[in-house]
Amino acid sequence: MKNPYENALDGLNIDDPVKSFFDWCKEREHIRIKRKNGEKSPWTSDPIFQQGRFLNTFREDDKGSKAVLQFCEPVKNSLEKLIHALFFARWCNQHTTLKRLSPSDLKHSLHLKDNLLNQMPQPWSSEAYPVVPVMWDGVEYDRLEACTELFSTIIDFLLENILSSNGNVVTATNSINQTFQMTNDFPIFMTVIDISWFRPDIISPESPVPTGIGAKPYLDRLQNHLGLENHHVTIDKMIELQDEYWPASRRRLTPVDIEYISCENRKYFSYINGTKTFEGKNLFIAYE
Repeated sequence: MKNPYENALDGLNIDDPVKSFFDWCKEREHIRIKRKNGEKSPWTSDPIFQQGRFLNTFREDDKGSKAVLQFCEPVKNSLEKLIHALFFARWCNQHTTLKRLSPSDLKHSLHLKDNLLNQMPQPWSSEAYPVVPVMWDGVEYDRLEACTELFSTIIDFLLENILSSNGNVVTATNSINQTFQMTNDFPIFMTVIDISWFRPDIISPESPVPTGIGAKPYLDRLQNHLGLENHHVTIDKMIELQDEYWPASRRRLTPVDIEYISCENRKYFSYINGTKTFEGKNLFIAYE
């Protein structure tokens, strides 16, 4: 798959991408706090943040992740039910849908499908990231079929691959996708890393993570600036540098945080570079 973001930062000089990374974190978090406290917009003097849409510094603050956490909370003590709920939640990834469902709704395939198609505000799923078809036993399942029909029947397969990963997100994602044959395995990765919120004994929050296509251009900049050999080592170094650049952070960053924030930094500097424009879904409109 060709990376549409590969050249997003070409020709742009970023003097210190490490400092810029943590500057982004601090400013985005300040914006979130000001907005949460009811202050009037704009919450920043930065024109890029004023006009562009960005996720929060900590992914648990994003409305999509909040909806996933709330949806899965009732089944956190059953690993099988939790995995089923998380796979459904990340295939759906629509906060308005998740808020109107519970994990008990996943038990009945036909009723669930009717609910998604006819009872929910449409679209029932989010296009925040691509969810491509899944292969299982020689049959292709589209997004709707996978999350309403397939997942409930293959929990043992999913559980086995997750438990045999020794807590490693990359291992679990690759193992599952050897069977699923998804051309973009990002939904699997998101589901597996979300397990660490509930069961860090099963999937480690400190696990190395794969590099998404959106994060690659900025992680490349960080790697080159730091003179390191790969993204995994670069991510570990960025976690170490948090003590120097952002000691007042409310919590330690994890590998998935560094990967995810690198994607947001790529967005930020793409606006500066003119390879991303303030229009359509990219344009931020403040609603107090």
